[in-house]
Amino acid sequence: MGPRPDPFASDETLPARTSVVVIGGGIIGVSTALELAERGIDVVLCEKGGIAGEQSSRNWGWCRQMGRDPREIPLIQEAMKGWRGINQRIEGETGYRECGILYLCQTDSALAEREHWLDEHARPHQLSSRLVSAERAAELSPGSPIKWKGGLYTENDGRAEPQKAAPAIATAARRRGAKIFTGCAVRGIEKQTGRISGVVTEKGRIDCDAVVLAGGAWSRRFCTNAAVELHQLNVVSSVLRTEPIETGLEVSTSGGNFCFRKRLDGGYTVARGGLSVADIVPDSFRLFSHFLPNLRAEWSTLKLRLGKAFIDEARMDRHWALDQVSPFEKVRTLDPEPTQSILNEAVRNLQAAYPVFKEMKIAQTWGGCIDVTPDAVPVISGVEGVPGFFIASGFSGHGFGLGPGAGKLAADLVTGDRPCVDPAPFRHSRMTDGTAVKMMAEG
Repeated sequence: MGPRPDPFASDETLPARTSVVVIGGGIIGVSTALELAERGIDVVLCEKGGIAGEQSSRNWGWCRQMGRDPREIPLIQEAMKGWRGINQRIEGETGYRECGILYLCQTDSALAEREHWLDEHARPHQLSSRLVSAERAAELSPGSPIKWKGGLYTENDGRAEPQKAAPAIATAARRRGAKIFTGCAVRGIEKQTGRISGVVTEKGRIDCDAVVLAGGAWSRRFCTNAAVELHQLNVVSSVLRTEPIETGLEVSTSGGNFCFRKRLDGGYTVARGGLSVADIVPDSFRLFSHFLPNLRAEWSTLKLRLGKAFIDEARMDRHWALDQVSPFEKVRTLDPEPTQSILNEAVRNLQAAYPVFKEMKIAQTWGGCIDVTPDAVPVISGVEGVPGFFIASGFSGHGFGLGPGAGKLAADLVTGDRPCVDPAPFRHSRMTDGTAVKMMAEG
């Protein structure tokens, strides 16, 4: 079972009408709802399970600018502005702290790769990222017997608590006037004269002018039933947390084959880093040609697996009528088992790099489903041909950190306000207009 997010109670009476319906109660959905509510827009958020029940409570909790695809850098800069003032803005605790993030490098070639990213992408955007010497790396993240060559360090990157952040933001959105319903799956959209006119939920219909789909790992299934193309697959990440332990390590750190960040409770969130499981499912074949360039670039970071997930996905409806029970009601929460071999490797690597962790006690392990696009860049966009329908999904493991920025951009697009960043890299049409898949490694 995954981590338990802070509790959040649902509103009770579904309104007959609102201006905007947000589908999904993860970090993207609640951030979008907060932005809209703060602008005086009547907004309803519907979540089939609980707030932050899936990946938004299961991620690492890193809020990083460092190592980003250049298309995401303006958006993460906007997001970091939001994170730095988030607790004051919402009058609540997200766990955000500015701790810095360090990527350690053990070889000259690894250091050269980090320097290339720094020169090509960080400096043009005036990020505070910089290369640090072996001595400085040891000061930032002390206690390692490994002779690191140095590292890439961003002092104003941070961390937050995934189990706290989305519920706290949802609470603030409600105070600003948003209506938020949990255990309330949206079965689909309705249209009149070609544009959005409402949604049908398991609890009734809501008339509206716009819909924002922030459904994470479920977004492609929703879109398929709505006859909207969305190229998205899911991978499973495995994570653990420790009991509180004194280590003296405050900077969130990655050594390539391990990563950790300190938690508010005094423990640490730990993962292998750079390795996830990709279950082979029917959509793997439907989308194979779209994901092939990504597969070539990311082959070393994926473990392919054929098993129960294929049968589960094959049995799940791809199309349904809106007066029928939807897949979102049959499976409220995706709760994949963590891959123990990956976690065991993470622990071995971490303890070899930082012997202080040999005393750690594992409090919990979990898996989470990450929604991935072919180019590993999210879709934050209106959908051509369906006026009033917007998608904010496919965050490819980057969504938690991007949350405040993505919510702001989504709200800008819905309201027609000037976008906080150039939305072109995140346009949905790149999946349907023949645009070639471009990975960061291609420059």
